[in-house]
Amino acid sequence: LLKIWQAFYEGQSVQDINNITKVDPWFLNQIKLLVESNEKTPLKILKENGFSDSQIGRFLNKTEIEIRFIRKKQNILPSYKVVDTCAAEFVAQTPYCYSTYDEENEIKPIKGKKVMILGGGPNRIGQGIEFDYCCVQAVFGLRDQGYKTIMVNCNPETVSTDFDLVDRLYFEPVTFEDVLNVVEFEKPDGVLVQFGGQTPLKIAKALSNAGVPIMGTSPQNIDLAEDREKFGNILDKLDIVCPRYGTGRTLDEVIKVADEIGFPVLARPSYVLGGRAMEIVYSNEQLINYISKNADVTEGHPILIDQFLEDAFEFDVDALCDGKLVHIGAIMQHIEEAGIHSGDSACVLPPYRITKEAIDEIIRITESLALELKVIGLINLQFAYKDGQIFVLEVNPRASRTVPFVSKATNVPLARIAAQLATGAKLSDFEL
Repeated sequence: LLKIWQAFYEGQSVQDINNITKVDPWFLNQIKLLVESNEKTPLKILKENGFSDSQIGRFLNKTEIEIRFIRKKQNILPSYKVVDTCAAEFVAQTPYCYSTYDEENEIKPIKGKKVMILGGGPNRIGQGIEFDYCCVQAVFGLRDQGYKTIMVNCNPETVSTDFDLVDRLYFEPVTFEDVLNVVEFEKPDGVLVQFGGQTPLKIAKALSNAGVPIMGTSPQNIDLAEDREKFGNILDKLDIVCPRYGTGRTLDEVIKVADEIGFPVLARPSYVLGGRAMEIVYSNEQLINYISKNADVTEGHPILIDQFLEDAFEFDVDALCDGKLVHIGAIMQHIEEAGIHSGDSACVLPPYRITKEAIDEIIRITESLALELKVIGLINLQFAYKDGQIFVLEVNPRASRTVPFVSKATNVPLARIAAQLATGAKLSDFEL
């Protein structure tokens, strides 16, 4: 598709592209019309053709927020339709909804107390589906508290998008623009971002800045855990040890950081999900080769360099926090050595090779970080254990891949309880 797009930009004809690609001319003509859109095309037409505010912003040299302001001023707003599951034989009652830039809404906002849950978005083949479990459990927890539930997700192959699970489902991309559109239409009491993995977390700060009421851990405190420098300051304050690390934007900077840390190091782009483009590097030559090999991934983004702890054991912790108390769901030990991504490794309960003193240190660190980050709901921490020393590898103030495993193994529904904590419930309300 990108090659076709580029070919039209270069002035090739529909017939020429058809001869090469064998794509039907009807589709090629439709793509050609989109390619020919430019800054002179009316805003309403661009939106009807599916262009996002950020894409239109690039046409007009404006920000996404500026385009949104102009669009709303011109009353160019999405309308919401119901997916017709009855083939027009009779009126569909299913709460499947989607947006389009049409003239009329087929639905009205839900009445009563309501909370919106942001799902995990599209799933790649091989990617874990555990966040779907967490979203479903969050729905159950909200119902326990008397709330109606709204799900925003664009993946139909999940339980969280089943027609009979939530009060209303929006098949929308989990992006700032689309989520904010639904929020402005439904006006929920709050939005939960910690159950769909990293995808909702990436837009939490922007949503909060736009006035969206984020429930649970605040975007500001989520940012403290996500920002390398800010998190490093917290670790120093709490006397917590982590592997040495650094960041470089140029080849020279990356090599200098790696030399200062000492090989082996773990190299990865700063923004990727699921462990992609990550590599353990043992020399400057291998580091140079890594950067050249991943130039398309790393372009414009800093590369993170971490000290790699060889032959270390890795541990995962899932915990709950209500801002004052912390409940540790489980301490798991990975079967593989530290360095295998948590999405590719196996773990067991209880941990099988660790001292009592080290477990006590893991508990201390978990409790102090959860309280320092003012977590309301779930938190996941990853640790390495080597030569009697505990190192913090990563902290995520959200649901994790291991939550379903822990919940089923211990018979404590962590995600369900976490959703209730976000609405104001306390850990003392539950028999844990």
